[in-house]
Amino acid sequence: MIRDTFAPRPLRISAALIGVAGTLTLAGCSTAAADTTDAASTEASSSTESSTDTSTGTDASGAAYVDGTYTATGSYQTPESVEKIEVTITLADDIITAVEVSGDPQASESERYQSEFIGGIDDEVVGQNIDDISVDRVAGSSLTSGGFNDAIDAIKDEAAA
Repeated sequence: MIRDTFAPRPLRISAALIGVAGTLTLAGCSTAAADTTDAASTEASSSTESSTDTSTGTDASGAAYVDGTYTATGSYQTPESVEKIEVTITLADDIITAVEVSGDPQASESERYQSEFIGGIDDEVVGQNIDDISVDRVAGSSLTSGGFNDAIDAIKDEAAA
């Protein structure tokens, strides 16, 4: 009699475990799209220079990056298309003092998310050390962050002292 009472329980536990595994798999899919970028489309396009001490890898102020204004393009994959954003930052002693992001969205949903991202990115990065920047979600936009992070990586490569 007791055995019959507990008989359905293993089935419910198995179903619950399958549901959790399915949820984790789906959650992984949403972040995989943000991590999928076309490295060849990330390109640095402009910079300025100052004096650099090549023996230490820093400039005269001790910064790891040369002060100036840098622009790079980052891309990211959406379910509908590959989107690109252009990121321009100004660096002073490795601190981001200004940021400007522009995009040319290919899909209407991308237009909304890029707009929200552009409206919120200033508060996330200005005043921060460029090495501490790695955004994952800004104003509800998570995929645009992947393109932004790619552009920041390209700028760091270009600005390295």
